[in-house]
Amino acid sequence: MYNYLNFKMKKTRRVLFAAIITAGLFFTSCEKEDVVPKPVIGELELGIGNSRIAYIGSDMHMEAEIIADGRIDVITVEIHKEDGSGDEIEAEYTDYTGQKNATFHKHIDIPATAVAGEYHFHLTVIDQEGNSTSVEEEITLEELADEEAPILNISSAPTNGQTYANGEEISISGKVTDNTSLAGMLVALVYESDNIADTEVTGGNKKVIVMLHTHTFDSENSHSFTASIKVGAVNDNNMTPAPIQGDNAWKSGNYY
Repeated sequence: MYNYLNFKMKKTRRVLFAAIITAGLFFTSCEKEDVVPKPVIGELELGIGNSRIAYIGSDMHMEAEIIADGRIDVITVEIHKEDGSGDEIEAEYTDYTGQKNATFHKHIDIPATAVAGEYHFHLTVIDQEGNSTSVEEEITLEELADEEAPILNISSAPTNGQTYANGEEISISGKVTDNTSLAGMLVALVYESDNIADTEVTGGNKKVIVMLHTHTFDSENSHSFTASIKVGAVNDNNMTPAPIQGDNAWKSGNYY
């Protein structure tokens, strides 16, 4: 039995010649049919609400639909200043490797040391045949001026000390609002004895069990949510579901 405590939200001759010509056309046709087309990148979204704006010291939402008949090998992102000065922001993603069709959805960190201004954004998809396709967009990096935290109202949640057995569902619901714009939301279970600091409870922390991780909201500044997971579930509810094993495997004891 698992026991949970408090929750904290914190893509030839004439005849032979004719035969040779026919064969030549046949083989040529086969060769053309065997050529694997380059990957296709479509429906690219950048920034909150596809604003093409990223905030320094925060992260930027990226999403695109990818079709790769040669199967995806690696996806790379590069952001550099329009005038060529300053450091480049780079990232490489291999978690879509082997897929033909994928919804690419990631968030890239914008360093606190980045300089505000106009930037070029490059998204490149390389398939396992060595073909590559790139798209380029202009984005703007701005200083983050929002100093007011979102407001979270919980409408239903487990009670303090409530116990759960294998197969039972843990659920929490509520509404979150913000004075300017919501950017991301995470609901996670943390094993109390792991002593994980609130600032380290992220979607990338392999020790937590993600119940909900989203950057898609009802509106720019308001969102109603329900996050749930069954005790003993094989996978979590991260943006790309991951196995619950190893460091975050289900354990008897107290969670918050």
